Amino acid sequence: MSIHPYLFFTGTCRQAMTRYHEILGGQLDVMTVADMPEGAEPPPGPPNPDMVIHAALTFGAGDLLMASDDPTGDGAGIKGMALNLALTDPDEVTRIFEELAEGGEITMPLGETFWSPRFGMCTDRFGTSWMVNVQGEAVQD
Repeated sequence: MSIHPYLFFTGTCRQAMTRYHEILGGQLDVMTVADMPEGAEPPPGPPNPDMVIHAALTFGAGDLLMASDDPTGDGAGIKGMALNLALTDPDEVTRIFEELAEGGEITMPLGETFWSPRFGMCTDRFGTSWMVNVQGEAVQD
């Protein structure tokens, strides 16, 4: 079984997924309304050939983050969840956290916790909540 997050954006999917690709690396594939095969039914709403109907970022050891622009355009944002990114390299955790937090909001500064030598939480400039941490030994007193 696999679970892969699928994010919805309101017109910023390409920018968000491009930024995640810059930060996380991997391979980014993006399909827009203009890329749809002839005769395929477009998503609801006003026609927009640049609207992302599917994006997939493959990175790490088979990790997959998918997204699209929400055709309803309600802009409700993502509530009640966060993407958790766990790495073994503390310097890489710091780099990724700082880049994700850039232009967004830090909700818990990166620091030592009882379960991780480095953990932090932020909401990026696209409204996605992230938890970034070092996997490994819990910190002991």
